[in-house]
Amino acid sequence: MTATDRFRPSVTVAAVIARAGRYLLVEEETPEGLMLNNPAGHLELGESAIEAVVREALEETMRAFVPESFLGVYMARFVRPARLEDVTYVRLAFSGSVGEEIAGRALDEGIRRTLWMSEAELAACEDRHRSPLVLQCVRDHAAGRRLPLETVFNHVSLQAPLLKG
Repeated sequence: MTATDRFRPSVTVAAVIARAGRYLLVEEETPEGLMLNNPAGHLELGESAIEAVVREALEETMRAFVPESFLGVYMARFVRPARLEDVTYVRLAFSGSVGEEIAGRALDEGIRRTLWMSEAELAACEDRHRSPLVLQCVRDHAAGRRLPLETVFNHVSLQAPLLKG
Protein backbone atom coordinates (compact mmCIF):
# COMPACT_ATOMS: atom_id res chain seq x y z
CA MET A 1 0.00 0.00 0.00
CA THR A 2 1.41 3.38 -1.00
CA ALA A 3 0.96 6.66 0.85
CA THR A 4 -1.73 7.67 -1.65
CA ASP A 5 -3.60 4.41 -1.02
CA ARG A 6 -3.53 4.83 2.74
CA PHE A 7 -6.84 4.49 4.56
CA ARG A 8 -8.25 7.92 5.45
CA PRO A 9 -11.46 7.90 7.46
CA SER A 10 -13.68 10.95 7.37
CA VAL A 11 -13.65 12.76 10.73
CA THR A 12 -16.92 14.36 11.77
CA VAL A 13 -18.37 16.01 14.86
CA ALA A 14 -21.93 15.80 16.17
CA ALA A 15 -23.99 17.73 18.71
CA VAL A 16 -26.47 15.80 20.84
CA ILE A 17 -28.90 18.32 22.28
CA ALA A 18 -31.73 17.33 24.62
CA ARG A 19 -34.50 19.44 26.07
CA ALA A 20 -37.53 18.16 27.98
CA GLY A 21 -37.00 14.57 26.81
CA ARG A 22 -36.65 15.48 23.14
CA TYR A 23 -33.59 15.71 20.90
CA LEU A 24 -32.79 18.43 18.38
CA LEU A 25 -32.30 16.92 14.92
CA VAL A 26 -31.90 18.21 11.41
CA GLU A 27 -33.66 17.01 8.31
CA GLU A 28 -31.22 17.22 5.43
CA GLU A 29 -31.03 16.52 1.74
CA THR A 30 -28.63 13.69 0.89
CA PRO A 31 -27.95 11.59 -2.22
CA GLU A 32 -30.16 8.97 -0.53
CA GLY A 33 -33.04 11.41 -0.03
CA LEU A 34 -34.30 13.46 2.90
CA MET A 35 -32.66 12.07 6.05
CA LEU A 36 -32.46 12.81 9.79
CA ASN A 37 -29.21 13.55 11.57
CA ASN A 38 -27.82 15.07 14.71
CA PRO A 39 -26.44 18.51 13.92
CA ALA A 40 -23.12 17.33 12.52
CA GLY A 41 -20.42 17.92 9.97
CA HIS A 42 -16.80 17.55 9.00
CA LEU A 43 -13.82 18.71 10.97
CA GLU A 44 -11.96 21.43 9.08
CA LEU A 45 -8.21 22.00 8.86
CA GLY A 46 -6.85 23.93 11.85
CA GLU A 47 -10.06 23.54 13.85
CA SER A 48 -10.45 21.80 17.20
CA ALA A 49 -13.27 19.28 17.57
CA ILE A 50 -15.07 21.61 19.99
CA GLU A 51 -14.76 24.56 17.61
CA ALA A 52 -16.10 22.35 14.82
CA VAL A 53 -19.15 21.12 16.72
CA VAL A 54 -20.04 24.65 17.83
CA ARG A 55 -19.74 25.87 14.21
CA GLU A 56 -21.68 22.96 12.72
CA ALA A 57 -24.51 23.21 15.25
CA LEU A 58 -24.87 26.93 14.56
CA GLU A 59 -24.82 26.43 10.78
CA GLU A 60 -27.35 23.61 10.86
CA THR A 61 -29.74 24.79 13.61
CA MET A 62 -29.33 28.59 13.72
CA ARG A 63 -28.69 28.17 17.47
CA ALA A 64 -25.54 28.73 19.54
CA PHE A 65 -24.38 25.37 20.94
CA VAL A 66 -22.62 25.18 24.30
CA PRO A 67 -20.74 21.87 24.66
CA GLU A 68 -21.03 20.45 28.18
CA SER A 69 -19.62 16.93 27.85
CA PHE A 70 -18.01 14.50 25.45
CA LEU A 71 -20.14 11.46 24.56
CA GLY A 72 -17.47 9.46 22.80
CA VAL A 73 -15.87 8.34 19.57
CA TYR A 74 -18.16 6.49 17.17
CA MET A 75 -17.28 4.72 13.93
CA ALA A 76 -19.39 3.43 11.07
CA ARG A 77 -18.81 2.39 7.49
CA PHE A 78 -21.11 3.62 4.77
CA VAL A 79 -21.19 2.19 1.27
CA ARG A 80 -22.94 4.30 -1.35
CA PRO A 81 -23.34 1.99 -4.37
CA ALA A 82 -24.59 4.68 -6.74
CA ARG A 83 -21.28 6.55 -6.45
CA LEU A 84 -19.06 3.55 -5.66
CA GLU A 85 -18.05 5.27 -2.43
CA ASP A 86 -16.94 3.32 0.63
CA VAL A 87 -16.39 5.70 3.54
CA THR A 88 -15.58 5.05 7.17
CA TYR A 89 -16.71 7.84 9.45
CA VAL A 90 -15.11 8.65 12.79
CA ARG A 91 -17.59 10.77 14.76
CA LEU A 92 -16.66 12.79 17.83
CA ALA A 93 -19.95 13.39 19.64
CA PHE A 94 -20.59 16.09 22.21
CA SER A 95 -23.64 16.85 24.29
CA GLY A 96 -24.70 20.29 25.36
CA SER A 97 -27.38 22.91 25.20
CA VAL A 98 -28.65 25.54 22.81
CA GLY A 99 -30.59 28.76 23.11
CA GLU A 100 -33.31 29.94 20.80
CA GLU A 101 -32.82 30.41 17.05
CA ILE A 102 -30.74 33.46 16.20
CA ALA A 103 -32.75 35.97 14.18
CA GLY A 104 -31.37 36.69 10.73
CA ARG A 105 -29.47 33.41 10.38
CA ALA A 106 -30.31 30.88 7.70
CA LEU A 107 -29.98 27.11 7.82
CA ASP A 108 -26.92 25.64 6.11
CA GLU A 109 -27.34 24.57 2.49
CA GLY A 110 -29.11 21.22 2.30
CA ILE A 111 -30.72 21.50 5.73
CA ARG A 112 -34.50 21.64 5.27
CA ARG A 113 -35.54 22.12 8.89
CA THR A 114 -34.82 21.34 12.52
CA LEU A 115 -37.13 19.29 14.69
CA TRP A 116 -37.35 17.95 18.23
CA MET A 117 -37.99 14.20 18.59
CA SER A 118 -38.11 11.79 21.49
CA GLU A 119 -35.77 8.81 21.54
CA ALA A 120 -38.76 6.54 20.80
CA GLU A 121 -39.86 8.67 17.82
CA LEU A 122 -36.33 8.63 16.46
CA ALA A 123 -36.06 4.85 16.92
CA ALA A 124 -39.34 4.39 15.03
CA CYS A 125 -37.89 5.89 11.84
CA GLU A 126 -34.42 4.33 11.59
CA ASP A 127 -34.80 4.01 7.82
CA ARG A 128 -34.59 7.83 7.66
CA HIS A 129 -31.36 8.17 9.68
CA ARG A 130 -28.33 9.55 7.87
CA SER A 131 -26.22 6.95 9.67
CA PRO A 132 -26.58 4.32 12.39
CA LEU A 133 -24.63 6.66 14.66
CA VAL A 134 -27.57 9.11 14.96
CA LEU A 135 -29.63 6.86 17.22
CA GLN A 136 -26.61 5.37 19.01
CA CYS A 137 -25.47 8.83 20.13
CA VAL A 138 -28.98 9.65 21.38
CA ARG A 139 -29.22 6.33 23.22
CA ASP A 140 -25.85 6.86 24.90
CA HIS A 141 -26.91 10.33 25.97
CA ALA A 142 -30.25 9.05 27.30
CA ALA A 143 -28.36 6.34 29.23
CA GLY A 144 -26.35 9.04 31.00
CA ARG A 145 -22.99 8.78 29.25
CA ARG A 146 -20.96 11.92 29.93
CA LEU A 147 -17.21 12.37 29.73
CA PRO A 148 -15.39 15.59 30.63
CA LEU A 149 -14.66 17.93 27.72
CA GLU A 150 -10.99 17.69 28.76
CA THR A 151 -11.10 14.12 27.44
CA VAL A 152 -10.52 15.68 24.02
CA PHE A 153 -7.02 17.14 24.00
CA ASN A 154 -6.06 19.84 21.50
CA HIS A 155 -2.36 20.47 21.00
CA VAL A 156 -1.29 24.09 20.55
CA SER A 157 -0.18 23.23 17.00
CA LEU A 158 -3.84 23.46 15.93
CA GLN A 159 -3.55 27.22 16.39
CA ALA A 160 -0.59 27.53 14.00
CA PRO A 161 -1.19 29.48 10.79
CA LEU A 162 -2.29 27.29 7.90
CA LEU A 163 0.23 26.70 5.13
CA LYS A 164 -0.70 28.15 1.77
CA GLY A 165 0.06 25.95 -1.13
